[in-house]
Amino acid sequence: MSVGQEKVRKHYDTIAGEYDGRYDCSRGRNYHTHLSGYVLAKLPKGARLLDIGCGTGLFARQYISSGGSAVGIDISENMVVQARQRCSGCDFSVGTADTLPFRDASFDAVSSILVFTYLRDPEGMLSEAYRVLRPGGSLAICTLGRKLLTRGIPALYQIGEKMRPSHIAMKNFGERYYDEHEMRAFLSGAGFEDIGMRWCSFAHISMMDPLFSIARKIEPFVERQVPQLTFNLCASARKPE
Repeated sequence: MSVGQEKVRKHYDTIAGEYDGRYDCSRGRNYHTHLSGYVLAKLPKGARLLDIGCGTGLFARQYISSGGSAVGIDISENMVVQARQRCSGCDFSVGTADTLPFRDASFDAVSSILVFTYLRDPEGMLSEAYRVLRPGGSLAICTLGRKLLTRGIPALYQIGEKMRPSHIAMKNFGERYYDEHEMRAFLSGAGFEDIGMRWCSFAHISMMDPLFSIARKIEPFVERQVPQLTFNLCASARKPE
């Protein structure tokens, strides 16, 4: 495990008990549900899903509620403990995205939400995702994209880490943000086809009320008409038959 991976692991082990308070309540639930809705729309219903970077099982729970089954993997053991408590019928394990402990062609779908930006080896993750997908299987990723409003985030995280070292979000992990060209190149290089991109999310979780409420109201317009003001990039693709 690299130094960067170890830093991510330690951080999420530390805040695992607080995580749901940020992403499964109030503003956080709206934010997470909005992003995961785009991912869910690109995946087959009632299938077998692998969620990479599963966290506390929020997306796994959402997926199985639509009739599918889910397996999750996360770098943080404490996050996996939380996920097992949330979805007792799912299989969650500790591991890294670039070395998946699963057989070839064992999943119909692979998802990853707000994790891709942390990866030191994005090509390795996509190669592994391709390997474990069955022919015709679907991949959907949501990550922070490189846009107007995200360019200053790394600097804010560097400052925030010094001021609030235990805060869930304000931590500097050397994240990398991607644009459409880079994501398409990664996906096609891994062998995927039918590649799609969608910019989304204007009401960011870090906004305070009433700004967050106002942003939610105009979010559909911004996503359609002014995508350069959005924060997240959702990429989808399919493994050839």
